[in-house]
Amino acid sequence: MNIPLHWHTEPLLLLLVVGASWAHALACGPFRARFLPGRATYPVGPAVRFHLGVLVGYVAVGSPLDQLGEAFLFSAHMLQHMLLIYVAAPLIVTGLPPEFVDRWLLAGRPRLTRLLAALTHPVAGGLVFTLCFSIWHFPELYELALRSRPVHVLEHWSMFLPALLMVWPLFSPSARLPRIGYGQAMFYSFALMVADLPLWAVLIFGDHPIYETYRLAPRVSELTAAADMIMGAVVMKGFNELFALGCMGYAFFAWYQREK
Repeated sequence: MNIPLHWHTEPLLLLLVVGASWAHALACGPFRARFLPGRATYPVGPAVRFHLGVLVGYVAVGSPLDQLGEAFLFSAHMLQHMLLIYVAAPLIVTGLPPEFVDRWLLAGRPRLTRLLAALTHPVAGGLVFTLCFSIWHFPELYELALRSRPVHVLEHWSMFLPALLMVWPLFSPSARLPRIGYGQAMFYSFALMVADLPLWAVLIFGDHPIYETYRLAPRVSELTAAADMIMGAVVMKGFNELFALGCMGYAFFAWYQREK
């Protein structure tokens, strides 16, 4: 079956993508003396990570993957979410200049600092993300997002923004909102692996597809609707496990090196 696939070029989406990268490049380049005082240069690594994170975010929501996930394949829609959560969010967080958070966002704003400190606490960040991600997979809400473009956009934002809170304790560049210690990071990463098990079990052990759109959709691959749902569960758990185990391994190795 031929599907007319295309990249999304809506002005608002392109403005957001280009605007975010442009603002970061200006702050770290021509206007570095104003926004990042004391820095002769800005490291290439964090800059590349930030722009790569923005690019991955655009691929997730602006590429043909969006059309496949919206109308044909649950596994494609799940891949969108995983790219936003476990790839784009960590890259963007690790690409933020510390001065942007500490000097321009939080300095002189104690209430905002306390609020963000509470939201980026591992318990709060992990819980908010897990609840948002799980609730959106209730069939009624999921189907509503597939049938309404504004709700679909809201769904993606309400997964991506909590994902920033979820990854912040592990990757924070900020001194005011610092990352957690290595031992805590290992425990937190393990908790993230456990947190999505109920949703994973519903998807992978379900007797039949739970989302009507994908059950009735034309088959654009060799996957049946039931196999597509299982594949979506595999994609979800695969990204979750790779992310969590990677963070646990890094924390353990860094902890070991520090204690030698």
